[in-house]
Amino acid sequence: MATPSPLHDQPSGTAMKPEWQLRLYVAGSTPRSSAALENLKRLCETHLAGRYSIEVVDLLVNPQLAAGDQILAVPTLVRKFPEPIRKIIGDLSNEERVLVGLDVKPLR
Repeated sequence: MATPSPLHDQPSGTAMKPEWQLRLYVAGSTPRSSAALENLKRLCETHLAGRYSIEVVDLLVNPQLAAGDQILAVPTLVRKFPEPIRKIIGDLSNEERVLVGLDVKPLR
């Protein structure tokens, strides 16, 4: 009897760290913060499906976390990995700008 591979044995996402680690800083559940999260999810599913994780940090709940990534405005998206760290401020509605900013798509 064959032993199943550990990758297939575990729930998806637990076998290894995702290739893209993203952190979205927001301030409460404002329309702009909600739009940024929805736009980010849509872009990730389209261009990074199965290779990303998103951590949402609400600075109204944890304001001290803003200092670590030097957050000056919200919403701000921080690409933690792959390095180098990159930041994009805004609601992420400009798909081309976000993809180039994250270095998912090269500048034309």
